[in-house]
Amino acid sequence: MSKNLSRRRLGRPRLLIVGCGDVGTRCLRILSTRWRVFAVTSQPSRRTVLRDNGAVPLVADLDRPATLARLARLAGKVLHLAPPPARGEGDPRTLALLRALRRAAWRRSPARAGGWSAKPDILPERGGRGAAASPARPVFVYASTSGVYGDRGGARLAESHAVRPQTARARRRVAAERAVRDFGRHAGWRSSIVRIPGIYAEDRLPLARLTKGTPALAPQDDVYTNHIHAFDLARTMVAALFRGRPQRVVHASDDSEMRMADYFDLVADRRGLPRPPRLSRAQLREAVEPTLLSFMSESRRLENARLKRELRLRLRYPTVASFFDA
Repeated sequence: MSKNLSRRRLGRPRLLIVGCGDVGTRCLRILSTRWRVFAVTSQPSRRTVLRDNGAVPLVADLDRPATLARLARLAGKVLHLAPPPARGEGDPRTLALLRALRRAAWRRSPARAGGWSAKPDILPERGGRGAAASPARPVFVYASTSGVYGDRGGARLAESHAVRPQTARARRRVAAERAVRDFGRHAGWRSSIVRIPGIYAEDRLPLARLTKGTPALAPQDDVYTNHIHAFDLARTMVAALFRGRPQRVVHASDDSEMRMADYFDLVADRRGLPRPPRLSRAQLREAVEPTLLSFMSESRRLENARLKRELRLRLRYPTVASFFDA
């Protein structure tokens, strides 16, 4: 790397991604051309992959709070995509991260760290319509799940609807959301929450399930599901960094209104696989494991007006069918 290129990278504003899996890596590819992005991983073996995608890798573990001290004051914009633990009612990982960040005194931080700078931020996405945000302040964006709503019998839901978590997994997410909002109110950060439904992409289709012949629900028992392509989700997370409103929830959901089994049928038809057999809910209880059944027990349709109006995002794949057509 030339000295000039190295100097230019060091002078860029800084951003931190916590939880740099598939979606985080997609965010990294969008951001790394204009930002100096630090990516947290608990696996030292992933440092090369993160570095190859344009990040400065940092080895830290959300389950070991002492390793997070170096994150304070590192960057004034943070994407948090790491999931809660698999057990318990709360999310100690998110709490540990927020405690580490709370130590930062951003009012006197340098502009290149992305905190309280004098210049407005512009969404760094090529081809996008840049727009000035409100006077810059440190930003925290949390990737949550639409599972916090529980079963709503297929009703349409706006972000203002109350949460009704029905599983321990969803209750952990609600706990994390509350911690993020409290952090935003009391620590001077602009915190945003992105609630995410089912993620799909070319390499994230239910092909193994279809090949195995796992049954789906019969039409009279089927549930509504919501979808977002992984690329559009990454764009949503980045847009929330620069255009999200304080203490605001946004649905990262496309325009599809599909029943779950209809989604499986669409994927099967487009990939030349047999459609799954349809069973009643009573029959399905005897055929699939409880974890899978829990995903087939909640029905809702997410509205995405804020995604389009506030984040001003135009989805590349507005429906699952448009992805296959492309």
